[in-house]
Amino acid sequence: MKISVCMATYNGEKFIQQQIDSILEQLSDRDELIISDDGSTDSTISIIKKYDDKRVFLYTNSGINGVAHNFENALRHASGDFIFLSDQDDIWEADKVSTLVKELANYDCVLHNAYLIDAAGDFLENDLFSIYKSRKGYIKNLFRNTFVGCCMAFKKELLKNILPIPKEITMHDMWIALIAEKKGKTKLISDKLIQYRRHDNNASTTSNKTKFSKYYQLKYRLIMLYYTTLRN
Repeated sequence: MKISVCMATYNGEKFIQQQIDSILEQLSDRDELIISDDGSTDSTISIIKKYDDKRVFLYTNSGINGVAHNFENALRHASGDFIFLSDQDDIWEADKVSTLVKELANYDCVLHNAYLIDAAGDFLENDLFSIYKSRKGYIKNLFRNTFVGCCMAFKKELLKNILPIPKEITMHDMWIALIAEKKGKTKLISDKLIQYRRHDNNASTTSNKTKFSKYYQLKYRLIMLYYTTLRN
């Protein structure tokens, strides 16, 4: 089976090399790391281009800016049987790929747990599932999403329902999770397979200090409900 790791980048120079190294160590010669960059102005691109590795492919996101559609651009270039999502600032544990490949033999989408680390790489007290109260179920995750993209892997067959991501969608992980719940067989595993880095520049909701109004939250969930219902 061929694996495609899809990574979205934007000004990630501080941590990206450590993340790429932890991924490539686990990939075979037939696998690929697809990186979509959203217009980085730091040294992210030059760091990526230093990799003389036929498994690494770099693309520029020429569509809608933002993390969801940056990931969409990466997904459009993926050719693997199994799709892994990756942030630019985490560290993969050495058994992540092997563990998830076994699970994907029987499931369409798998979500795993993660260690939490700070910007310096020191371990924090909680784990990701403890913070998110992660659980399965379409309605449960429509009400409150508990799937984090960097902890997800899924079969390529889901892409026909995932793509294109509607322009109104800003949370790729919630979108993919709801599609997987509707169209496939999902599983949560307690294995901590990455070191998830929490810092001030995270794009994830675990560090997002923005407060959305109840009206916006309701509207966004209705948008998710509408578009996921349309996907056949």
